[in-house]
Amino acid sequence: MTDTNTARTIVGIIGNVIAFGMYSAPIPTMVKIWKMKSVSEFKPDPYLATVLNCMMWAFYGLPFITPNNILLITNNGVGLVMALVYVIIFFIFATSPVRKKITIAMVIEVILMAVVVFCTLYFLHTTKKRSMLVGILCVIFNVIMYVSPLTAMRLVIKKKSVKCMPFFVSLADFMNGAIWLAYACLRFDLYILIPNVLGCLSGIIQLIIYALYYKTTNWEDDDEDKENSNSNAEIEPSQA
Repeated sequence: MTDTNTARTIVGIIGNVIAFGMYSAPIPTMVKIWKMKSVSEFKPDPYLATVLNCMMWAFYGLPFITPNNILLITNNGVGLVMALVYVIIFFIFATSPVRKKITIAMVIEVILMAVVVFCTLYFLHTTKKRSMLVGILCVIFNVIMYVSPLTAMRLVIKKKSVKCMPFFVSLADFMNGAIWLAYACLRFDLYILIPNVLGCLSGIIQLIIYALYYKTTNWEDDDEDKENSNSNAEIEPSQA
């Protein structure tokens, strides 16, 4: 048992490191958005989904929900902070319709999380019942997070260009799913297992699509896009 717990702790620590890599993967995209002063074809959907997902999993890891899951709290606490930073950057440089979408999504997520916390703590009084409810919700929202890149994948297939689907984000999705799948197997946790099986599959599909459409991507358009974005950015301040 001790060996299993030690192995699970080691895998969990590795999972935290890989997850940090996954959460850090969008940084080049954010830097690009910041320099262009425009979100271009990038979508906020994955980051909005990550905010809700991290809030839910951090709650699931608390001792009065599921004991001995501190590594889930550290993992998703860091992820929540970084995802919020990405959403803020998107909000700053997005068009009005996208800003409206982001605002509505964030309000819904905060209200939903508040309802879940209240119902869990007020109506359920054992860790078994609490972990079941929150675990099921975690699975649902984790699936949403892993499915959210489908919007980018659809755009990649339509335009035969992978510029809107960063490679390192897809790679990190796959690695993160694989390591937390191992974590769930060491001390069987169905609620951690299910979404990370899907996470592995989602990452594999993204990597396959990236490989298929990498050669058809016109990377030379990047310079033109930057020039156009910079031109538009010069007009933006007068509209504020």
